[in-house]
Amino acid sequence: MDLTKPILYHAHRTPHQEALIYDNRRYTYQELNEEMNRYSHGLIEQGIQKGDKVSLFLKNSDAFVIASYAIWKAGAVIVPINFRLTVPELTYILRQSDSVAVIVDEELADVAKNAIAQINRPLTLYVVGEQYDGAVDWASVRTNNIEEPDVMISPIDDAQILYTSGTTGQPKGALFTHANIISLNMSVNEMTKLSPEDVYLLIAPAFHSAGLNMILTSSFFAGATLVVQRDFHPVEAQKAIQQYGVTMFFAVPAMYNAILQVPKGSFDLSSIRACNYGAAPMSPGLIQGAIDYFGTDQFYNCCGLTEAGPGGVVLIPEEHKTKLGAAGKAMPFLNARVVNEQMEDVAPGEVGEFIIRSSSVMKEYYKKPEETKQTLRNGWLLTGDLATIDEDGYITLVDRKKDMIISGGENVYSVEVEQVLNSHPQILEAAIIGLPDPQWGEVVTAIIVPKPGEIIKEDEVQAFCRQSLAGYKIPRHFIATDVLPRNASGKILKYHLREQWQDARSLNGTN
Repeated sequence: MDLTKPILYHAHRTPHQEALIYDNRRYTYQELNEEMNRYSHGLIEQGIQKGDKVSLFLKNSDAFVIASYAIWKAGAVIVPINFRLTVPELTYILRQSDSVAVIVDEELADVAKNAIAQINRPLTLYVVGEQYDGAVDWASVRTNNIEEPDVMISPIDDAQILYTSGTTGQPKGALFTHANIISLNMSVNEMTKLSPEDVYLLIAPAFHSAGLNMILTSSFFAGATLVVQRDFHPVEAQKAIQQYGVTMFFAVPAMYNAILQVPKGSFDLSSIRACNYGAAPMSPGLIQGAIDYFGTDQFYNCCGLTEAGPGGVVLIPEEHKTKLGAAGKAMPFLNARVVNEQMEDVAPGEVGEFIIRSSSVMKEYYKKPEETKQTLRNGWLLTGDLATIDEDGYITLVDRKKDMIISGGENVYSVEVEQVLNSHPQILEAAIIGLPDPQWGEVVTAIIVPKPGEIIKEDEVQAFCRQSLAGYKIPRHFIATDVLPRNASGKILKYHLREQWQDARSLNGTN
């Protein structure tokens, strides 16, 4: 099976089932499949061939959905790109991915045009929206041909290149086959029991692996209805839940934080049957607050990795009662372990590296054989995440390998400290980093976003931490800020914070 077959199946089996809602446009499965075919034939007529790479520099929209499947139906490969990227960043991905075309929103056309100008080979620019000089109008690609394109697609054909979030520097392109993503869809749908009766709200960016594969393709695999919002806004998200009877959604912790700032009861959220969270650790306090806010205990912690599709581990609803704070156990059809440097399982409570094996794991890093060898070992994906595993087999993430702090010879894992700080009544969110220090090697430093109107007092927060943390884990420096830098998946960019505050000695007295 390839990614185009579920759409075709539902178009034949349940043609009048609602498939997609965006803005004021609604599509049944039959209408959506026909629209995808119209654009796929247009792309083929314009020279897109099997195996070609086509980039998507788009915000969430029906155009993103239709373009993705039109490209797949032509046998080509999609390269979804973060729409926040600058010209140099976009240039790098267009060049490295060997893209032959890029489809962009009108508002992003200048960035794309300037990026293409830096590439010394032909690259077609398609613009969604108003006509743009030097570009092909995306609407003009649409044909009247609603038949399935005559292109043979194998499950082992390449389907997508997802560029890693780049929390540690230059992004790498994780290459996936159709079979990889279908495997992920099967795992997600088995885990959440996604069905044609579900209405899934997409507020996460569709260019990211969670938005694309855990939500978008998985919804169509199940025959569910997908409601797409262009941008995330906590009020608009709740309006959509009320208006469309949304049954399920996924959000990162920062989104939940924003949603909970809207007065409870402002909208009817009773249609929600399940809530998913992930992409970054979510504090037990925030999880409990969200459970109370939505009035359901059906919460899933989905902790995965782009390179796994994003497969990984899950904490299912009933496990929140006894294992709250843990990442969980392996998702359906995946294996997960915590190992030492010799790839041996660690003892319960011991810190090791979280690794994954699954048919949803990427084929390779595109054109990066050395990086691929470092990440894929004997069929296992080395995640770079440090974790523990308990006697019952539940995995808990404690830090990224590159983010672990060594202070005075002691290992400090940032997630543990962050969860304590995030439970402080005056703190909206916090990030822990290690900064250089001549005496201790590194000192634990807290970057804090206070709740509106609150002033953080260093001595009071340190006293709060002492109730839960050993002395060497307590932050020595506290820095207040308005916002924490994040990548598209919601992960905090700690290397940005370290670069900004790299001279710890200048922080004496700073709070």
